Amino acid sequence: MAKTTSFSCNACGAVHSKWSGRCDACGEWNSIVEDAGISTGPAKASLGNAKGKRVPLTNLTTEEAPPQRTMSGLAELDRVLGGGLVEASALLVGGDPGIGKSTLLLQAAAAFARKGLKTIYVSGEEASAQVRLRAERLGLSDAPVQLAAETNLRDILTTIEAERPRLVIIDSIQTMWSDSVGSAPGSVSQVRAAAHELTSFAKRAGVSIILVGHVTKDGQIAGPRVVEHMVDTVLYFEGERGHQFRILRAVKNRFGPADEIGVFEMTGGGLSEVLNPSALFLSERGTPSAGSVVFSGIEGTRPVLVELQALVAPSPHSQPRRAVVGWDGARLAMILAVLEARCGIPFTGLDVYLNVAGGMKISEPAADLAVAAALLSAREDTALPADTVVFGEISLSAALRPVGQSENRLKEAQKLGFSSAILPAGGKSGSGNGMNLTRVSDLTGFVGDIFGAG
Repeated sequence: MAKTTSFSCNACGAVHSKWSGRCDACGEWNSIVEDAGISTGPAKASLGNAKGKRVPLTNLTTEEAPPQRTMSGLAELDRVLGGGLVEASALLVGGDPGIGKSTLLLQAAAAFARKGLKTIYVSGEEASAQVRLRAERLGLSDAPVQLAAETNLRDILTTIEAERPRLVIIDSIQTMWSDSVGSAPGSVSQVRAAAHELTSFAKRAGVSIILVGHVTKDGQIAGPRVVEHMVDTVLYFEGERGHQFRILRAVKNRFGPADEIGVFEMTGGGLSEVLNPSALFLSERGTPSAGSVVFSGIEGTRPVLVELQALVAPSPHSQPRRAVVGWDGARLAMILAVLEARCGIPFTGLDVYLNVAGGMKISEPAADLAVAAALLSAREDTALPADTVVFGEISLSAALRPVGQSENRLKEAQKLGFSSAILPAGGKSGSGNGMNLTRVSDLTGFVGDIFGAG
């Protein structure tokens, strides 16, 4: 049987049937290398006459004990993990350079070690002395964490097998090198092979492993996407360099809810937990002005209030600008189109700027009505009342659709001192527990009733 050879791009992971100097997918030069398989497949297409052992089968009613979890004591981290660290699980943590991944994981390692878990921290990017200096700065020098500075995967696995720890942190997966793969560290083949070996070892030996992953300029974890499929949990550590807020977001979790978030604040002594994110995101909000609207959103199971800021100004250019920070630019274009086509409010010749205050990133459609309110407030130079929150989804017909968990959104708003809310008609929003609720059925009525425009 002829040997099948494949090639992949180190930059984007695209697979090619033959080598070439330039990747057709991303345009990078000299980035295509030959893939070396993790293991050699069977010599024949068929398994032959040799029989294997039967696999035990169970049904859906079979009762098994829930996976054993260990709480770190860091409430925000335990929340994102779904209630603590699961034994023999593999986690992948990604984030921008300098955002605080190593700081977070060193604090987590110290917290788990103090809870009784034997913990090993393996750094492939820093020397052990650098990790100790960071631990000293964070006040973690007394934590029983064992350190190692190594990139050879075979040596690391041998050490883990001999030490038998309960938790291993690998910082980072892109620095690991396997001698069974003939390519440079950080390449697609090396990352895939190292992730496969580490996750397989975690399941086989009952060790929890946390992998740190670099991200690309698009914010995705670098390397092949198959790595995210291998692990049990994928976490993203997000934040803006100019803000002290950091958000740990679960985008995949086999042992808990996805899209759960934990909020931290970067301080001189490391990352501190934020138990009330809404109050923190609104702490810098001054006197309400035109273009400022408070949106009551849901992140995972947690209601979060954030401020949306909009600015509409005459454009000196023939093509007006549409700048968005923290929200989807395509959805902003849709809201502008609905306002112009259905409500007769043009934004032609006007620059539009939209910002989510505090470095927060919003993805749920429930922010549509709050964005529209911010745009109209900025355009009409009319401020909404300071004690009002807004949420609702807008359809292309300008109808307002109810959103989920309205009761939780209203309770969070009332807890922070808001006394009125603007929300879509219908849905299970209840009475609002004494809040003044303004229900609107379509965007046209919202424009006329709230802003007197149309």
